[in-house]
Amino acid sequence: MSNYTAPIRDVFFSMEEVNDFVAHYQYLLSDTDYDFDDVKAALPEIGRFASDILAPLNSIGDAEGVRCERGEVRSPSGFSEAYRQYVEGGWPTLAQSEEFGGMPLPFSAKIAAGEFLQSANQSWCMYTALNDGAIKCLVNFATPNLITRYVPKLVSGEWLATMCLTEAQCGSDLNLLTSKAEPTASGSYRISGTKIFISSGEHDFTDNIVHLVLARLPDAPAGTRGISLFLVPKRLVNEDSSLGELNNVSCLSTEHKMGLKGSATCVMAFDGAEGWLVGAPNRGLQNMFVFINKSRLGVGQQAQGQIEAAFQTSLIYSHERRAGRAPGGAVSPESGADALIHQPDICRMLMSQKAIAEGGRALIHWCAKYVDISDLGNAAEQGEAEQLLGLLIPITKGCLSELASEMTDYGVQILGGHGYVTEWGLEQRVRDVRVTRIYEGTTGIQGIDLLARKITGRGRPAFQKLIDIMLSVCSDDASEKVKPLQRQLTQAIAQWRELTDDLEIKAEHDSTLLSAIAVDYLMIAGYISLGYMWLKAAVVADNTLVKAQTTEPDFYRAKLQTAQFYFDKILPRIELHTAVIGNGALNCDLALSLPA
Repeated sequence: MSNYTAPIRDVFFSMEEVNDFVAHYQYLLSDTDYDFDDVKAALPEIGRFASDILAPLNSIGDAEGVRCERGEVRSPSGFSEAYRQYVEGGWPTLAQSEEFGGMPLPFSAKIAAGEFLQSANQSWCMYTALNDGAIKCLVNFATPNLITRYVPKLVSGEWLATMCLTEAQCGSDLNLLTSKAEPTASGSYRISGTKIFISSGEHDFTDNIVHLVLARLPDAPAGTRGISLFLVPKRLVNEDSSLGELNNVSCLSTEHKMGLKGSATCVMAFDGAEGWLVGAPNRGLQNMFVFINKSRLGVGQQAQGQIEAAFQTSLIYSHERRAGRAPGGAVSPESGADALIHQPDICRMLMSQKAIAEGGRALIHWCAKYVDISDLGNAAEQGEAEQLLGLLIPITKGCLSELASEMTDYGVQILGGHGYVTEWGLEQRVRDVRVTRIYEGTTGIQGIDLLARKITGRGRPAFQKLIDIMLSVCSDDASEKVKPLQRQLTQAIAQWRELTDDLEIKAEHDSTLLSAIAVDYLMIAGYISLGYMWLKAAVVADNTLVKAQTTEPDFYRAKLQTAQFYFDKILPRIELHTAVIGNGALNCDLALSLPA
């Protein structure tokens, strides 16, 4: 059942009123003909595409899955046709360089539009998700000839790209990578090896697929210092940019997965395939990391989008389904039962979904502003933005992906038996979103990166900067309604800083401590970051109502009500995680030993 509607009003509330994108775009685009009005014109259109075209295909993709026959992959019914409409609408060009045929809006415009697509059909989005990263990588490191041949086709969406990192013997640990690259007399390379878990490694969306492949040159240093990056097309490209013969690249099989069944996750074989070096030798991993912030933020958005869609379905069902009587007495005495929406426990779950979906959206938009600055700001601004993103990206990706499993599962719980069967699509969302806690770095990896590599390492000045930014909203002018929230967030931030100071001292005497408690620490950071976004929203809503400057008073009252719920029922979770951290590192060598 398709019942997703792009939440245009809520998106503009986050962008315009909470995150001040109007001024942000005026500054970044002052020398162009573009401004935030272009985003306001584009988003409703792509929202309609998501709601009308992609959402109805979501259950079809889950039911049909992909088919792999003799190395050729067929996507589910309607998927490739929807992609052609997407290209004809010009949507792949959003937030791309005008030099290559793009619409040069900042990245945040694409991330805002991306929510609608991810909510509607995460599987379909997997086919398009890697083009932005490939384009950035090629523009930054490829030769002019490679850029000319490949980038315009990727920007237009005529071709799609993949990232080929993982091998059977190495997942996150790329030290173990064994794919080889042998130089040829012509200046190209012969790439050999097998890659697994390659999203959209083969499909029927486009005539060519551009693979970016990590491999080792002869005599390369061991470990990640010896990995190079290569462009390997499915079809070779002639001098006149026309397509030539097939390269020695093949899809051996597609994975049978828990979710995202409409997305082709492939095992790819490179059998002496012709490829070209991208960037300097032995710098492949570093070169690929130029887009890691965007990729991980995109995963956070997948999680947030699924929460939003689950909330919409749950809310509709709760208003329509009648079962039992409201605890305070009959609401609809003329009927045999009251709607589920009048049950307090149902409201608890619905409000949790709403608070995380809307707070997560604002958090993603806030991160996207810093991505814009890192792309388009001056050198000093770029440096500060990168430092803050070093903290915010693992927080956002890790926390939202964890909460997405909980919040989509709430949807199953709200619908009861109807949630457990396929008709309403909630059980599919639980399965589909589960992978966001795994790819682009598991939650554990995000937590260790945040705490051990950043906050207690080189990122401590950025941590202080982040805290100062959050505390600034705690002193904004607000009515007596909002001041308690300001005090509560101030106290939570002080607790976070004190905890961090304590962990730095204790870690000097226990080398396992930070890794053992990193996920709990990340969740504390995530709940506080979401609290910051809800406090900003509450200040905006409160000021709007006090000044009586709106024709939508109920919209702003709902924001205040949701902010209060978040601070009452969700932010206190930090106390549990703090208590767990206080119990120290793990002691499990005997408990987890293999049976004799």
